[in-house]
Amino acid sequence: MEQVLVLDYGFGNVRSVLRALEVNQIKAKVSSDFNELLEAKGLIVPGVGAFASCMQGLNSVRAAEIIDRRLVANNPVLGICVGMQVMFENGIEFKIATKGLAQWPGTVEQLDAPVLPHMGFNSVEIENGSKMFAGIEREQFYFLHSYALKEFKFKNEGKFKKPLVHTSHYHEKFVAAIEDGPLWATQFHPEKSGQAGLKLISNWLEFINE
Repeated sequence: MEQVLVLDYGFGNVRSVLRALEVNQIKAKVSSDFNELLEAKGLIVPGVGAFASCMQGLNSVRAAEIIDRRLVANNPVLGICVGMQVMFENGIEFKIATKGLAQWPGTVEQLDAPVLPHMGFNSVEIENGSKMFAGIEREQFYFLHSYALKEFKFKNEGKFKKPLVHTSHYHEKFVAAIEDGPLWATQFHPEKSGQAGLKLISNWLEFINE
């Protein structure tokens, strides 16, 4: 059985993700098989394009159930770009709201910037105690997006541990990455971020083997 699977739902920069895993000497494959996705040691949820279209694809492979069951069992999941955005409650594009996977509270919406998409390398303000950014705290990462979560409003304070929420700035502040127990996600593309991105993926691979 492959240690890591990349979720196949018709969207996502799958080839670049697989290459980044290969560089880290990890055998991986793309899969839409329900049982395989449940049992893999680590699951990556990539995503490019529109929030609504990605949700249609995710729903077609029962991704909500897969991700819920994995997280309840403390089995790691990594969301990338729109694969991060769909983890929130809602996404709004062209004034149309689409329900997300609701792993986290909040609504993804268009950045307030004169030029979109936000494209290129940018820095990340990292919270203390991060495993995701260990050894790459001062590096920059590659972004390509027009939408993001602008503020993470934590609910159930005192009942659950607050996630580590890392932010970036492009004319306004937005959430760039989150570490929340077995669920990690990045708005940027680690697989397109050079050596820093490869190190981040290596950090995730170390995390899933703890």
